[in-house]
This record gives sequence, C-alpha cells and structure tokens, in this order.
Amino acid sequence: MNDLFHSNEPQGANVSISRHSTNQTLLIDADDTLWENNIYFERAIASFISYLDHRVHTPEEVRDHLNRVEHATVLSHGYGLHSFRRSLITCFEQLTDEPLTADKHSRIECFAQSIADQEIELLPRVALTLAELATRHRLIMVTKGDKIEQTDKLQRSGLSPHFNGVEVLHEKNHDAYQAVSAQYACESCNTWMIGNSPRSDINPALSAGLNAIFIPHDYTWVLEHEVVSQPPDGQHLLRLTTFADLTRHF
Repeated sequence: MNDLFHSNEPQGANVSISRHSTNQTLLIDADDTLWENNIYFERAIASFISYLDHRVHTPEEVRDHLNRVEHATVLSHGYGLHSFRRSLITCFEQLTDEPLTADKHSRIECFAQSIADQEIELLPRVALTLAELATRHRLIMVTKGDKIEQTDKLQRSGLSPHFNGVEVLHEKNHDAYQAVSAQYACESCNTWMIGNSPRSDINPALSAGLNAIFIPHDYTWVLEHEVVSQPPDGQHLLRLTTFADLTRHF
C-alpha cells in the first residue's frame, strides 16, 4: 500500500506549518475521509468468502475474483450498495456449481445489508475540524456513488450544516472536477481537493488544475489504489496524517 500511496511531497509533520489565507475553497471527499466506510465492506466480504467456503480457490483467489467482478459491475451499474449486492451474487454464481437458491440469495444479500445498517462513525475530530474550517473557508462536499445513499449518510452524520454545497458524482475524474470548479466559480489557485483516494480524489484533481490534500486511510478500497501523482508546477500537494491536521494549514 505504501508504494501505491507514495509521493515525493513532504508528509505529516515534515510539512512546514504555514496557514493559507482565508476564503479558500475546500472540496472534501466523504467516505473514508469524513466517516468510516470501507471497513464495513471488508467485513461483509470476509463473511461472504467464509460463507462461500470454496473447495478449490483460496480466500485470496476468491477476493481477487470479486475485485474483478466489482470493477465490471461499477462500469455497468455505478457505485453503491446495489452494485455491491450484484457483485456478490455474480461472484457466487461464477465460482460455484451449486444453484443459487432463494435462501442463499437472501443470505448473500444480508452481507450487503449489514453495511446499510451501520451507524455513521465519524473519523476522529472531523466534526470539530469542519466547524472551525467553515468559519474561514467555503466547504463543498464532493463525493461519488448513489445519490440517495450518500445524501442519507450526510444527513445522518450531522455534518451538512458545515457545507456550502454537496455534489454526488457518477465518477470523480478530470472532467468532473473541471465541471464542479466551473459550477462554483472556483479559482484554481485557491481550491483544494481533500480525500483518501489517489485514483478519485488526488490525481484527477491535480490533472484538472487544482491543489490537493491526501489523507491516507488504512482501509482505502483496493480499486481506489494508484500511485500519487506529482503536482504540476504552480500547484500544491499536501499529505496529512489526520483530518484534524487541516486546521494547521487552513
């Protein structure tokens, strides 16, 4: 994971502590940046692999196959629990000769439902940090996935009053960041994308001309792993240890 998240930018305490001017625009990811998310998927996947109990493939091989299935499902059906359910069912059907009975279908769906039933667990000091940042800067949530699911999580989190805007995107890529920047009249030099995913938060934001702040999470989804790009000339990339570290710079 360290190689995937490597960059030559200073990290954590090695970054010189200088606060940027007020009225910056902070685009902030949600899942695994503000609250826990992927750990629940990991638990559900572990339960699914144990239930499948394949007699030929190792758990690692089953997981690799599920990763490939998830990648294909996301391309066809987008992100969200509906896609995850579909991926589990497809993986089961592809790896076993046993018929998918109603009981088995229900059991597999329960693994996904366990994620939906989770309470929102904010990462350390997120609420206090957002409240402080909101007094000095414009905060916009920029996440991806199913709009109903993500909006529901935001409402349950209690964090919505801190944001000036919320964007739930189908995908977070170069064009999407340029569109968000245009919609909110962002000045590139004063706009920062903050998140845990090199693939969706950091690299495409840098390619779109924005600054970025990488806050790694130990359980970032494997499909979000990517080598962190170097910022082009005139742009900035910070790597922080925790979300609360933002107040040292903003």
